[in-house]
Order: sequence, then C-alpha cells, then structure tokens
Amino acid sequence: MNIQDITYKSNSFPELLRSISSPPKKLYCLGEIPDLPMIAIVGTRRPSSYGEQITYRLAYDLASAGICLVSGLAYGIDAIAHKAAIDAKGKVVAVLGTPLNTIYPAANRNLAKSILSAGGAIISEYEVGQSTQRFNFPARNRIIAGLSIATIITEADAKSGSLITANFAINNDRMVMAVPGNITNPRSAGPNNLIKLGAKLVTNATDVLAELDLKSSALKTAKTLPASQEEAQIIGLIEEGHNTMQTIIDNSNFDAPQLAHILSLMEITGKIRNLGAGQWIVN
Repeated sequence: MNIQDITYKSNSFPELLRSISSPPKKLYCLGEIPDLPMIAIVGTRRPSSYGEQITYRLAYDLASAGICLVSGLAYGIDAIAHKAAIDAKGKVVAVLGTPLNTIYPAANRNLAKSILSAGGAIISEYEVGQSTQRFNFPARNRIIAGLSIATIITEADAKSGSLITANFAINNDRMVMAVPGNITNPRSAGPNNLIKLGAKLVTNATDVLAELDLKSSALKTAKTLPASQEEAQIIGLIEEGHNTMQTIIDNSNFDAPQLAHILSLMEITGKIRNLGAGQWIVN
C-alpha cells in the first residue's frame, strides 16, 4: 500500500484541520487530498427514500460545482454521498475510524477503490496494524468536521453519531447546515433539531453555495421541463418519495411496460437518474 505519512508540521497537512482544537498528530493517507473547498455530508446509516434522494442530489450537485465531498465511508448517507460525488466526476475524501489496511465496513471496499480511482483520498489517524476501538469512530468525526468549511446533516435520528460531527463543527466555528424532513419521521429529528438550534436550513446545492458565498456555473438555474403530462406525473411522484417502479405504479394508473418505457426515455433525456436498486431521482 502506497501510504503517505502526513505529520501535523508538514506543509501538506490540511490547514483547516490544523486549526481545530484537537487536531491529529499525523494522518495516514492513500491517494491525494484534493486542493478544493471541502464540505462534509453525514447522516444515518439507515436512510429513508427521501434521505437517499436528497443526499445523492446534494452531493452530486456540490461535486459538479467543484466541491470536494467529505464523509466517513459508513453505510447509508456516507456511502451515498461518496458515490454521488464520484458519479459527478468530483473528488472525495473518506475519513476512516480504522487503519487504512482495514476498510470498514468491508462491503464498501469497492467504493473505497472508486474514490482512489477518481483522484480522491482515504485518510486515517490510525497506523496500519493498530487495533480498532469503539471510540475511534466518534473521534474520527472531528477530522471530518475539521477538514470541511461546512457540515451538512441530511437525515439522522435524535441520537445519531453524525450529530457528533455537527457538534465538532459548531465548537470549531464551522458552519452547520441541515435538510428539513418530515416531523413524523424519527430519522428527520436530528436535522430538524439542529435547525431549531440555529443550523442553516438548506434544500439544494444552490442554498449551500449561497450560504458559503461560493459561486459555480456548473449548477443548473432551471429544472428540465417534462415533455408530457405522464412525465410530469412521474417527476411529481419521485419528488414525493415514490421513487421505485412499484411505488410509482401503486400511486398512479401506469402499468409496468408503459412505466418502464417512459422511465427509459426520461433517463435518456436526462430528466431522471437511476440510483441503482430500482430507485430513481429527479435531475
């Protein structure tokens, strides 16, 4: 493994991370840490369909705008944010709570390889061979927040570990943003509570860039218009959270062959994007 050791005093040690209250003494790095503005997206390991959609859209659009996405390579929101940024041909930094020879969870090893292939980095403060302790994971959250000019919570319950990242960001004078969610969904309690406490409410990448006074010509200024009433209905259903073929059929008068045909055309014309596992998101 071509692991770089980056000490606190090294010129290549990230300056924003250096300025936090408890910076790591050393980083172990695979790949190259991009010289780009960094924003963290974190949240629950078990997102709802809404959480998956908004996370993917935010990460994809921010990466398209030249932002490096930072997260923790965990299941759920972390992995979705990483994948979306890679799909957008953007850069990613994944921060591990394990040494670099132990990708955790193991199911995300291919995602880790994709991050490196796309020119991103995987970093840890733990040396190869060091044993992994439970407290490593909340401790690594300070690095996620410390690398980033802002941290976004897209979906998380009231006691989610991702709120540790938000607290680190707050305590180190970094901006915290949150995506509002359904008040009846426990996974929206985390971001909804953060908004009550003063976190910036954001619903799209344009909101994020405006709050940070960043500009990008890469983001669309208007949505792609549907070409028919059927496409308009499908877009509406997907945006309401009915983002699989079966849930669209259940909430409409489409039959399966008709819907498959329209979805294929909408994907070809760039109106929707396939997230995999039979799920769709509106572009």
